[in-house]
Amino acid sequence: MEYKLLGRTGVKVSSLCFGTMSFGGNADAKTSADMFHRCRDAGVNFFDCADVYVQGRSEEILGKLIADCRDQVVITSKVYFSTGKGVNDGGASRYHIVRAVEASLRRLNTDYIDLYFIHHFDETTPLEETLSALNDLVRQGKILYIGASNYAAWQVAKALGISRQHAWARFECIQPMYNLVKRQAEVEILPMAISEQVGVISYSPLGGGLLTGKYGADKRPESGRLMENEMYRIRYGDQEVYRIAEDFTELSGEVGIHPVSLAIAWVNAHDGITAPIIGARNTDQLEPALAAVEVDMSPELYNRIAALSPEPPLATDRNEEATDFEANIRK
Repeated sequence: MEYKLLGRTGVKVSSLCFGTMSFGGNADAKTSADMFHRCRDAGVNFFDCADVYVQGRSEEILGKLIADCRDQVVITSKVYFSTGKGVNDGGASRYHIVRAVEASLRRLNTDYIDLYFIHHFDETTPLEETLSALNDLVRQGKILYIGASNYAAWQVAKALGISRQHAWARFECIQPMYNLVKRQAEVEILPMAISEQVGVISYSPLGGGLLTGKYGADKRPESGRLMENEMYRIRYGDQEVYRIAEDFTELSGEVGIHPVSLAIAWVNAHDGITAPIIGARNTDQLEPALAAVEVDMSPELYNRIAALSPEPPLATDRNEEATDFEANIRK
């Protein structure tokens, strides 16, 4: 297992982060424990969670599993989505954040959370209020670092500017979606993260199962997120992504690498990625994900995979600047 610095924090984290969304849901307590210990055996020290995962059950299970190795792991949790029926049981207001972090600390059975994310941009709460509340929690020692999930690049940049202006704790990590068929992060999010030395733990490297080898232009499994979950059906509803999945599966067979390992390794090869978040329902599913660190992702292989899906346009739409534009002008 390779270890990377998380942004500019000085903290070293494994190049794979295990997402615990399945804990207490698709994975019962025993299966969750088996996956956690398998990750630890493989050298994973980075575990991602959220207060809304299985109504808090995921945090409770993770809290029990880290009890005897708390000082050897880096754990995250998140706040934003509603955790109750009250009108203030969600969002990124100070009112909700200070209550949510206390509830997460209880469920995780820990005195502090290493990395605490705002799970989604809150359009109704000023960033100043959100960042001020998070800064107070850092000063109190209840969280060590803060991050943002599902933010646009401009929203992160605005937050970094506010934090710098007030000398507050800043976002040290972001969590965008990123995989072979969802490459929008390449346009501004990842370049921004590199420029500002912000860590990136990207989610959904397998596209909700799309890139596992089970899907193709005319191929569907009997079960899976894309078959059962409306959110994923909408997210990956374009028929073109299934053609890409089929081509990707064929390429993985050609090079003799499991499609799960190859898809995760491709994401991890981007300079802006600190660690893709992997997930599984059981240890059998987990193995090829862990094997991603063994893939020799040469520039040639990386480019072959990238060529399977459309490259997103430049942020300015000046596509000519992707070529040697200045040299052509001088001719």
